[in-house]
Amino acid sequence: MAKEEEKPKVKLPDSEYQGVWIFIEQRNGKITPVSLELLGEGRKLADKLGVELSGVLLGYKVGHLVDTLYQYGADTVYLIDDPVLEQYRSEAYQVGVVDVVKKYKPEILLFGATVIGRDLASTVATELGTGLTADTTRLDIDMKNRLLEASRPAMGGNIMATILCKEKRPQMASVRPKVFKAIKPVEGRKGKLIEETINLNEEDLKTKVIEVIQEVSDKIRLGDADIIVAGGKGLQDEKGFQLIRDLAKELGAAVGASRDAVEAGWAEHSEQVGQTGTTVAPKLYFAIGISGAVQHTVGMENSEIVVAINRDPNAQIFEKCTYGIVGDAFEIVPKFIEEFKKLAKKSGEVNNG
Repeated sequence: MAKEEEKPKVKLPDSEYQGVWIFIEQRNGKITPVSLELLGEGRKLADKLGVELSGVLLGYKVGHLVDTLYQYGADTVYLIDDPVLEQYRSEAYQVGVVDVVKKYKPEILLFGATVIGRDLASTVATELGTGLTADTTRLDIDMKNRLLEASRPAMGGNIMATILCKEKRPQMASVRPKVFKAIKPVEGRKGKLIEETINLNEEDLKTKVIEVIQEVSDKIRLGDADIIVAGGKGLQDEKGFQLIRDLAKELGAAVGASRDAVEAGWAEHSEQVGQTGTTVAPKLYFAIGISGAVQHTVGMENSEIVVAINRDPNAQIFEKCTYGIVGDAFEIVPKFIEEFKKLAKKSGEVNNG
């Protein structure tokens, strides 16, 4: 029987800062997907560094979420459960996070790049006097110097820049949703719970939550879609871009767009995929008339299947696709629509028969 190889021991730093922490964002008592994704990536970073992975959970009556965090990779959960944290307010959440960071001193602290995560990460970094890499799309560790390598597109999306925080701790970054994948949960996995209190009362806060309004829309949310049909400047004009909407309607898919298409006014910013838009990871992604610049591909490269249609055989998008079609979208897409209509009709006849 082969002897199992021992993992090389990692020398812990002389610094008092140790451990990888993930801010666990929850809304209405439910953990946001990006937090579970970050636990998966954080697990890799923590194992590489030879330290614990911890989750920082703030809210009110959210203790029932702790076991889920253990199952998704956390060794320790720092919990602050208080009525003052029932609804997100940066003032209150900043106090809670900063207090536990100062007390327990993690070397890395990660946030999801959501509306809440971006707001909180910036205020926490300012209060702690440390650096923050925003909207990161890749994470790694420089083991020689125990530095977090946080990478993100720069220079208009034309290059990938790796940013280091060499002197201040903790090293902080916000990470876009859908960039990483959550690990498979381990049922029954347990960890350590550390409960803390917040030194803040409702009367101390300058902001009050009067009402919370939930957005309701029949439109398929880009970040939640299983199928996305995206178009770029190769579609020439708004009339040409209508092909994207027609194909998406036939497939029951969400509409996506490159930055060029949005800036041309053919699509809304909410439909933009990429570094300055939404990061997506659907089961099927159509990239039609899209050249494949880093600014766009960084937002869709985790799609399971990518079908690219472009008349330029040297387009960068073909380096990212599963299936590539070199040709005129104005000839190919109508044929796609026709075939999908036939399949839908056939399926309907079978179901009715």
